[in-house]
Amino acid sequence: MGFEEIGGTNVADVGGKAAHLGELSRIDGVRVPDGFCVTTDAFQRVVAEAPSIDARLDALSRVEPDDRTAIRTLSADIRRAVEGVAVPEDLVAAIGESLARLGEHASYAVRSSATAEDLPTASFAGQQDSYLNIVGLEAIVRHVRRCWASLFTERAVTYRRRNGFDHRKIRMAVVVQRMVFPDAAGVLFTADPVTSNRKIATVEAGWGLGEAFVSGLVAADVYTVRDDQVVTTAVATKPRFVKASPGGGTQEVPVEPQRQTQPALTDAQVVRLVLLGRRIEAHFGRPQDIEWCLTGDEFHIVQSRPITTLFPIPATDDQDNHVYVSVGHQQMMTDAMKPLGLSLWQLTTPRPMHEAGGRLFVDVAPVLATSAGRARLLGTFGNSDPLVRDALQTVLDRGFVRALPDEGSGPASAGDAPAPIETDSAVVTQLIERSQASVATLRREIQGLSGPALLDFILADIAELKRILFDPRSSQVIMAGMEAAWWLNDQLETWLGEKNAADALTQSVPDNITSEMGLALLDVADAIRPHADVVAFLQRVVDEGREGDGFLDELAGLSGGREAREAIRGYLDEYGMRCAGEIDITRTRWSEQPATLVPTILGNVKNFEPGAGKRRFEQGLHESRRKEQELLTRLRALPDGEQKAEETKRMIDRVRTFAGYREYPKYGMVSRYFAYKQALLREADRLVRSGVLREREDIFFLRLEELREVVRTDDVDAELILQRREAFRSYEALTPPRVLTSDGEAITGRYRRDDAPPGALAGLPVSAGTVEGRARVVTDMARADLEAGDILVTAYTDPSWTPLFVTVAGLVTEVGGLMTHGAVIAREYGLPAVVGVEQATRLIRDGQRIRVHGTDGYVEILA
Repeated sequence: MGFEEIGGTNVADVGGKAAHLGELSRIDGVRVPDGFCVTTDAFQRVVAEAPSIDARLDALSRVEPDDRTAIRTLSADIRRAVEGVAVPEDLVAAIGESLARLGEHASYAVRSSATAEDLPTASFAGQQDSYLNIVGLEAIVRHVRRCWASLFTERAVTYRRRNGFDHRKIRMAVVVQRMVFPDAAGVLFTADPVTSNRKIATVEAGWGLGEAFVSGLVAADVYTVRDDQVVTTAVATKPRFVKASPGGGTQEVPVEPQRQTQPALTDAQVVRLVLLGRRIEAHFGRPQDIEWCLTGDEFHIVQSRPITTLFPIPATDDQDNHVYVSVGHQQMMTDAMKPLGLSLWQLTTPRPMHEAGGRLFVDVAPVLATSAGRARLLGTFGNSDPLVRDALQTVLDRGFVRALPDEGSGPASAGDAPAPIETDSAVVTQLIERSQASVATLRREIQGLSGPALLDFILADIAELKRILFDPRSSQVIMAGMEAAWWLNDQLETWLGEKNAADALTQSVPDNITSEMGLALLDVADAIRPHADVVAFLQRVVDEGREGDGFLDELAGLSGGREAREAIRGYLDEYGMRCAGEIDITRTRWSEQPATLVPTILGNVKNFEPGAGKRRFEQGLHESRRKEQELLTRLRALPDGEQKAEETKRMIDRVRTFAGYREYPKYGMVSRYFAYKQALLREADRLVRSGVLREREDIFFLRLEELREVVRTDDVDAELILQRREAFRSYEALTPPRVLTSDGEAITGRYRRDDAPPGALAGLPVSAGTVEGRARVVTDMARADLEAGDILVTAYTDPSWTPLFVTVAGLVTEVGGLMTHGAVIAREYGLPAVVGVEQATRLIRDGQRIRVHGTDGYVEILA
């Protein structure tokens, strides 16, 4: 197929690279060297004739992505088989006809173009091979065959395995394109590949063919452009360049000394190239990574692919500047969420939330625009997440947010403020009982509902969820506990030099549903530990990767099995609505997959003696009382000591009365979500039986309002569900930024401090104390293999991780704040903890010995 026959709809025929070249050749003002494509049909025909190809592909599909030796051996074997197949005579003749049309004695680039290449979700850049300056039919046919074989290079096979692509479903086409012999060549990114800013373009340029700096032979000149102006220029020394060899192929040659430090492009050429890139970007509808060549004063475009690493920007209908703060970083859930989960969370929250990349963001630009709002927001994040605060300050320092006058006549008078809540545990008891009663009513009333009545009921019940979740009395209790902790930390550091004193004082507080959940699993282990047959059976459940809840019924036939089953089921009755990422209703709950808990139960059986749950709570209670008496004694020895001790005692009572309730509202919300989910899955099963849905999980890719319409009409857009499944898969690979601007810039923020030793990893201190131990880097709670004294290192922890906290001696997370769940429970259990440690799971290796400084907020890697 000639480029003139190829467009975006031909990816299955010609692969991503060729499809883009066909599209590029149609854009007005864009010069693309002429060429043609040997299609995927040719590849399939030839590969089908390769000996034992099916058996080899079967073997390759069973290899683990990290088994480099097996991948290297099998992929080399497949390449040899493909390269050894004869090319059919009619295909050779067809290639010869196209060469005759374009110039049979001309030089060509022969380039791979796979069907999973240059896609919006995966670029596959550099995974297959390209060959330059190939002359003559025989040589071109030989290099076409080499391109086919390059589908099975070690790097390409590994990339596909890690990105979830099936080797059998990938097809290879080959582009044959007239060579351009450029004076300069390079790459243009229409968005900044480092910061993701869509308004900044980056150009890399060097002499001759671009292979010199693509291969790392020399550095390239780098230019950045904003608003049609070059804003930075970094000219590299370019001692060598790559050019075409007279007999075919390429060669490295030295650059004349006087040209080595000359810029490869003028500023005017750079701006002209970026304008060309903007035209290409507009055509494809997303930022592009563009390969270009310059001959004389003419730019030729030889490739364009989407930049797949950019985090999407929330859609808006205006041109204003927006500043988005990640909701996931506040909720300890930075994974991508499915549409049903996103929509339910948006219906639950009081603030408007914007979607991007399967995550939710709040636009704080309107708050930052006023001095009062700015002070309030920066103060809040200063206490809870300094990285977000620093990122927001960076945005403000650049003048990105237009300042507005503060509205109103000034601060509210003291008479407008709500009366402070009394330190009374009965307030907490009443709030918990009210939530429990409401959830019980929901569970009773939702039973038996189906069809439109069910969806109407859920949408109406969300109002009840919000009424309880955002009850002013509930918010007062939470704030009272937080304010008491802040007071204790500030005053006791001022009076006694005691840092983070509230951490020790809040161990084993009453009414903390999440910490109780972790201790309750120790009681489950107590019920199982005496029965060796049960322990052995549960170990087999783990070893065999069993799923579902069928193993619970099998327990009944073992000695002690009935007691074990009842203990696990009792735990699930109380806590089975929880799971990792629980704010997303679509996530699998413990009640749906009890086997998730088995490794932790077995760890508790191994690591603890009977009665550990009760002892753990009593130890924390004893430590908090001991610390209280120590602090009060020291205070009484100070000037005005009795008054200081009396004030401190009031605040200690206050924080211990209210701090535990901080965890309850989310427990109530998740309990409600699970009741919704169970009812919705019953409805999904009905829709599957009636042929409306293909499978029950299809409902997860519909928003709640869309699902309501599907239930009403018994009609669904199957293509929409398919598209959203594909989009979700691409979102899973993205890392959401803490702060994102409407220019697309991801701003990380920095800890601006110099109190940590050289080489230490800085973070936020959230639970006081210092501990050394073995780092266990855990990405999946169900795969955790922890021993007493280990230090848990993970990306984030939500309440579902609490059962692991009873084993470990310390905690390090990449995401978190002072009042996020992991921090609250770490303090409750007396675990030194540092959160917000950027890239902790990459910088700390599993098994390394580390020291966690929970008081000062840094981690040292010892060995």
